[in-house]
Amino acid sequence: MFNIVLFEPEIPPNTGNIIRLCANTGAQLHLIHPLGFEMGEKALRRAGLDYHEFTQVKEYDNFADFINKAQPKNLYALTTKGNKNYCDISYKKGDYFIFGPETRGIPLDILDLDCITNKVLLPMKKASRSLNLSNTAAIMLYEALRQVDFQGM
Repeated sequence: MFNIVLFEPEIPPNTGNIIRLCANTGAQLHLIHPLGFEMGEKALRRAGLDYHEFTQVKEYDNFADFINKAQPKNLYALTTKGNKNYCDISYKKGDYFIFGPETRGIPLDILDLDCITNKVLLPMKKASRSLNLSNTAAIMLYEALRQVDFQGM
């Protein structure tokens, strides 16, 4: 259905929460290394509860490896540097949503690549830095699912 891509995630509970999100929505999770934790880490397992068995996680050595193997047609970068409101885009099944590391976001050298379909933002108050990674992934994914009438759920 849809694809969640985490570029160099750092905080295990966020990734665990996203594993759970993917298990409950049918989304595919893609992890781009290096990770800031071990996949067997206790905090990751606790946040994902017993949902790991319901989610296939694909892992990639780096961003180029991800692009080469996944070959995303539409790759939307979620970033505070976005120029398009997440509600103003028409999403299609198979779209990819990429999120950067919690402490620094998606690097500019990736944001500026031609493979990025659009730089998307979730509106926030001006003084805000960013939303939590797993919350942002859930908001984004459910907007995309809403647009396709929750097909497959």
